[in-house]
Amino acid sequence: MTAMLSSDLPLTKLGRGKVRDIYAVDDDRLLLVTTDRISAFDVVMGETIPMKGAVLTQISAFWFNELEGVVPHHMISADTDEIIAAVPALQPHRAELLGRSMLCKRTTVFPIECVIRGYLSGSAWKEYAASGTLAGEKLKAGLVESEKLEPSIFSPATKAETGHDENITIAKMREVVGDEVAYTLESMTRAIYTLGEELAREQGIIIADTKFEFGRDKDGRIILIDEVMTPDSSRFWAVDAYKPGQPQASFDKQPLRDYLDVERRAGRWNGDAPPPPLPASVVDATSKRYLEAYRRVTGAELKI
Repeated sequence: MTAMLSSDLPLTKLGRGKVRDIYAVDDDRLLLVTTDRISAFDVVMGETIPMKGAVLTQISAFWFNELEGVVPHHMISADTDEIIAAVPALQPHRAELLGRSMLCKRTTVFPIECVIRGYLSGSAWKEYAASGTLAGEKLKAGLVESEKLEPSIFSPATKAETGHDENITIAKMREVVGDEVAYTLESMTRAIYTLGEELAREQGIIIADTKFEFGRDKDGRIILIDEVMTPDSSRFWAVDAYKPGQPQASFDKQPLRDYLDVERRAGRWNGDAPPPPLPASVVDATSKRYLEAYRRVTGAELKI
């Protein structure tokens, strides 16, 4: 399939994220198109990663199907022909949409990233190492980097349009969305992560942490939206390489991050846009990582 940097469809474009283009279908439905754009260190690269958009879309579709009966969600279909049957104007764009598009219910989105951490890593580890806290709340002493957290820690964040989301306390989250919604969002987050972490581990992947988004549909229900437990929204580690007490290799973007780290240390990149051009070997290695993530999570090869 042809790699996609940006989409151009005969629908009203509502937004463009680092990876996804969002279109209005009608008052009740959206079309999410996941491009092959990739970002690292909050900078979007100039090159595309072949198959990345399809991997992210189809992993999310896999999880939405697994979550039937656990939590309600926004996916109507991730099957390209079903989407075109529902939105005939997209027929001329089938090749562009193949595997990377999802027809979804429209919702009013809560302005909260629902982060859950099963392991102490990333920004959580940096804060803990410095002050023994996570989002200002005390954790027990003596934890090491990448240690499994028992129980998992719900750590909400504010949604940022650019740059990093900001961790907030649960008390602050209650101020933003109210006590009842805050309780529901945390309960749903824990239910999704518990199922996902268990199933992924059976396939050789540790989901160290992940983040979810939720919205309220036209019937007033709180439902799961956006992407679910993909390599972009989660920290994936290989079960067979996991060693607490040190950083773990990222399962998805590690070849890209390693290359950019070399460029930074050599003084050829200052960490801001524009990023350095990516060698074909880095693009290929990163694409293979995404496809391997799909294979491990779902237990099948990606067929588009």
